[in-house]
Amino acid sequence: MIGIPREVEEIIEALARGGHSAYAVGGCVRDSLMKKEPNDWDVATSALPQETSEIFSSRDQVLNGLKHGTVGVIINHNNYEITSFRTEGEYSDNRHPDSVTFVKNIEDDLARRDFTVNAIAYSPTGGIIDPFGGFRDIENKVIRCVGDAGKRFDEDALRILRAIRFSSVLGFGIEEKTSAMIHEKKHLLKNIATERIRVELEKTIIGKNVGDVLEKYEDVFFAVIPELEKTKDVAQNCPYHSYDVWEHVRRSVVGAKNDRIVRLTMLLHDIGKPLVRTTDENGVDHFKTHAPVGSLIAQDVLRRLKFDNKTVETVTKLVLHHDDRLYMNTDKLPRYIGRYGYEFLRLLDEVSRADIRAQNVKYLDRLSLCDRFIEKLDECEKSDLCVTLRQLAVDGNDLRSLGFEGKQIGDMLENLLDKVISCELKNEKSILLEYAENAK
Repeated sequence: MIGIPREVEEIIEALARGGHSAYAVGGCVRDSLMKKEPNDWDVATSALPQETSEIFSSRDQVLNGLKHGTVGVIINHNNYEITSFRTEGEYSDNRHPDSVTFVKNIEDDLARRDFTVNAIAYSPTGGIIDPFGGFRDIENKVIRCVGDAGKRFDEDALRILRAIRFSSVLGFGIEEKTSAMIHEKKHLLKNIATERIRVELEKTIIGKNVGDVLEKYEDVFFAVIPELEKTKDVAQNCPYHSYDVWEHVRRSVVGAKNDRIVRLTMLLHDIGKPLVRTTDENGVDHFKTHAPVGSLIAQDVLRRLKFDNKTVETVTKLVLHHDDRLYMNTDKLPRYIGRYGYEFLRLLDEVSRADIRAQNVKYLDRLSLCDRFIEKLDECEKSDLCVTLRQLAVDGNDLRSLGFEGKQIGDMLENLLDKVISCELKNEKSILLEYAENAK
C-alpha cells in the first residue's frame, strides 16, 4: 500500500463506478515507493477520453490534450491529468507518436513508457502493477529502459536526457544496455526542441549525481553544447591547475553550491580557454582574455537554448568576472558593492569557491579569503553602507539649488559618491554640499 491523496482516490473511485479501471501511474508512484513526496499525480484509465470527460462533467476540465487521450480535471484548484490506456504508433520525428490507439489493459499502457521505474501503476483495490520490475530497479537504484532501449530512444530522443537527468537527480546508475544506447543514439537529440533540452539540462546540473553523469556521458553534453567539447584534453600547465579544462569544469560543477545559476556558470565559465591558450618559453600555459571571450560564447549558448533573459544576463556576467578574484581585495569592497550589488557579489563568491575547489589543492587556503570577503560583505550590508547614488545624503535638486546644471549634476553626484565610498567624506548633507560648493 502507498498513500495517495484523497482527490486521486475520488478520481479512481468515480471511474470505477462508471465501470472502468484506473490507477495512479508514473513518477508519482515511483516517488511514493521511494518515500518521497510526489510533485503531481497522474491517473491512467481504461475509460475513453469522452467517457472520462462525461464522468467528470460537473468539474472544470482542461481538454487541450484530448486527442492524445488526456482529460484534465480540476479538483481543489489542482489539475489532475487522466489519460486513457493507450499504445503508440511510429515516432517519425523521434519525439511524438504519429498515432495512438486506446486499449483496455494497463500492462499494454505501461509497456509504452520510458523507464521501468516509471512503468508502475497503483490503485487502492488493485495494488501495485509492476510488469517490468520497476520496484526492483528502484531498490537497486537503476535506470533501465522498458523493453528495447534503442527502440525507446528512437521513439523519443528526449528520453536520452531524461535518463541522464534521473541518474543525476535520483543518484541511480544507468543499466548497461540503456547506457550503451544513450551513447549510440545521442545524435537524435538534434531533432529535439531546444526548450525541452534546456529543461532537462537545468534539472540535471542540480542533481546530486551530476559529477558522475558529466564524466560518463560527456559526449551527450558535448552533443547539446558543442562548444564544451573543445575544452576536453586542453592542458593547463600552470601552478594553479591540476586538470585539463574539461575535467576542471566538471569538478567545479560538482564543487559548486546546488544552485541553478551558479552551476550553469561553472559549466560555462572556462568555455573560452581553448580559443586563447598560449604557452610561454618555460612551458607555462596562459589563458588571458578567456573570461570576456567565454562570456560571449556562454551568451550564445544560453540564447540558443532559449534561457530567459535574466538567466542569460546573470550567467554571462558571472563568467565575465569569474576570474577577477575580488576576494583578494576586501579593502575595495564598498566600490564593488556600488558597482555590482550585494546579490551579484554573493553569487560571484560561490563561483570563486567552486573554481578554487577544482584547482590545485595547494591553493585551497584561498577559501579562507572568500570567508573573510563574505564576513566583510555582511558587515557592510548590516551597516547600510552608502554605495549607491540613491543612498547619498544629497540629490540632484540639492545641487541644482547651488547652481549646477545638466551634466554637471550627474558628474558631481558621482564624485561625491566616490568620496564617500573612499571615506574621504562623511555621508552628511551639510558636508557634501560644502564640498560641492567649493568644487563648483
